[in-house]
Amino acid sequence: MKKINVITLGCSKNTVDSEHLMARLAAAGYGVVWDSDRTDARTVVINTCGFIGDAKQESIEMILRAATAKQAGKIDRLFVIGCLSERYADELRHEIPEVDDYFGARTWDGIIRALGASQDPALETERLLSTPRHYAYLKISEGCNWMCGYCAIPLIRGRHVSVPMETLEEEARKLAAAGVRELIVIAQDTTYYGIDLYGERRLAELLRRLCRIDGIEWVRLHYAYPAAFPDDVIEVMASEPRICKYLDIPFQHISDAQLAAMHRRHTKAEALALIGRLRAAVPDLTLRTTLLVGYPGETEADFAELMDFVRDVRFERLGVFAYSEEEGTFSARELHDDVPEEVKQQRVERIMELQHTIAAENNRRRVGRTERVIIDSRQGDYYVGRTQYDSPEVDQEILIPAAERRLLRGRFYDVQIVNAADYDLYGRVEPKGRIK
Repeated sequence: MKKINVITLGCSKNTVDSEHLMARLAAAGYGVVWDSDRTDARTVVINTCGFIGDAKQESIEMILRAATAKQAGKIDRLFVIGCLSERYADELRHEIPEVDDYFGARTWDGIIRALGASQDPALETERLLSTPRHYAYLKISEGCNWMCGYCAIPLIRGRHVSVPMETLEEEARKLAAAGVRELIVIAQDTTYYGIDLYGERRLAELLRRLCRIDGIEWVRLHYAYPAAFPDDVIEVMASEPRICKYLDIPFQHISDAQLAAMHRRHTKAEALALIGRLRAAVPDLTLRTTLLVGYPGETEADFAELMDFVRDVRFERLGVFAYSEEEGTFSARELHDDVPEEVKQQRVERIMELQHTIAAENNRRRVGRTERVIIDSRQGDYYVGRTQYDSPEVDQEILIPAAERRLLRGRFYDVQIVNAADYDLYGRVEPKGRIK
């Protein structure tokens, strides 16, 4: 059997793209693996990220590593796909000619033909999961129309294009039949879903339909843009028990001056009002956000306002990034990167120090609660699980002593939280803990 290694870098949207490609390769007779350390595949595909500097560097290093292996005769064919080659294909062809061909994030037909993969339309909703089999990402749209000042995604992925609802339902049913219990709904902006196909936002309807699929226990919502957030999505989050009380909603900043400079399309007052509506409707809601510091023109007063925002809202989950200039974006073309790197890093550290305190306090308040937990893995002396308030790979985990009872990966248990660390919880399964 021909063996091919598909190496995926970057975000969960890239993961979905690779899984669709791998299903087509498997249908064409390839033995598909997905491990950057595997050396037994003579054909290698690298799905790259081109979003920010560190991610681009990681992708380039992986390509160079594979190119060296090809020069040494360990690889016969090497292909590069995804965001990095969408932006820099000509430069990459010149600098790394060992690669057989480069295909961008929007040219999947080319890589499918180059590899002799199946082009059967019936495979459109097929996936070969690279995640643990009990959870999967469901990408509901491609691209973005917002054109935030710092973001290269519209330049790479193009304008927003929704996947038809019936196609998503079919894909979700197949995932559920394969053992998936948690669907993580993703897009560059999930709230914009449907406007291009149906003339209006239809995310709430899609979420209701996903909740009706047999086998799906949790539906989790990521990457929701704050501007014009649909009220019917708030209603469905409050009323549907299968929707996790969790929302990933990147605010990026709160100073009106910075929001305007970033082209974020909402104000501080609108952001605070949205948070108020969300928490009033879903009192147990976990909010995850990302923030961007050191954007051109960010003053100490802007940053102090952002610190107050974090202190007052007390996000359950938070990440912060230092601004890096990305060519082709509005900020790279029109603004001067005037915040020194050391100041950017200091601001990152100050926010994360504050968030560290908030996270520890939030965790301590959960001690004594009994929560429903899905088991992801076993690591050493502990089973590793998550509650509905935590997304895989990015959020905290709950650790359960393995010596007390045998637990099954992908099953749900009632777990009492007995102790809390800054970013992890410890628990024990209730004597009559539910198994599903």
